[in-house]
Amino acid sequence: MYKEQLKYLLEQLQQGKTDVDTVLAKIIDLPYQDLGFAKIDNQRELRRGFPEVIYCAGKTRDQVAGIFERMAEGSDNILATRATEEMYRAVVQRVPDAQFHPMPGIITLWRRKCKGIGNIAVVCAGTSDLPVAEEAAITAQIMGSHVERLYDAGVAGLHRLLLNRKILDNAKVLVVVAGMEGALPSVVGGLVDKPVVAVPTSVGYGASFNGLAALLAMLNSCVAGITVVNIDNGFGAGYAAALINRLGEIEQ
Repeated sequence: MYKEQLKYLLEQLQQGKTDVDTVLAKIIDLPYQDLGFAKIDNQRELRRGFPEVIYCAGKTRDQVAGIFERMAEGSDNILATRATEEMYRAVVQRVPDAQFHPMPGIITLWRRKCKGIGNIAVVCAGTSDLPVAEEAAITAQIMGSHVERLYDAGVAGLHRLLLNRKILDNAKVLVVVAGMEGALPSVVGGLVDKPVVAVPTSVGYGASFNGLAALLAMLNSCVAGITVVNIDNGFGAGYAAALINRLGEIEQ
């Protein structure tokens, strides 16, 4: 919406239907749209290269649908995380080309697709960690990155990782997702010369303390170059990896 409004003002200026001072005064009022229950940051894409992401948990389905619909008026790609199927049903009534990804609980609008730049490897320890891994992978993809997945490659069967070294070596940045004792990012970090974004998950038995054990293990890794995000924060990891991956790349 912000880009469309700005384009309109510039066209008005070029056609001599307004003046510079009037345009500047109106631009001051464009930074966000106030929906009453939410203020949409219209300038986020210009500042960061991707529109504001909708965090759905804690919102009603109508609030999610209202924000999604308004953002769809001016953005080609939209990402909504931690969504339910009920929220998606409300969204798709207003934005028919929205898509739902049930495993990570993500709603996307994916009107502008590309082959993907660079290469991000999302490595997942176990099948139980897949929702978090897919949240990271889809986030990176919708932000324009090429993503390769290596799933169920935890340290309990280390050969599953080592026999897929090509995926690790080809990556520009790696997102490594693990619960339980959280050892996988340290193993991967010791094998590659690329940035590793580690994601602890809440998967594990009682002494894992809902992911706290994995979080502390990753924070205390002896391997240099590992960055750790919060427990179950696949979105944050995918976003960070996409920003790193974007550096120096030209979209194909």
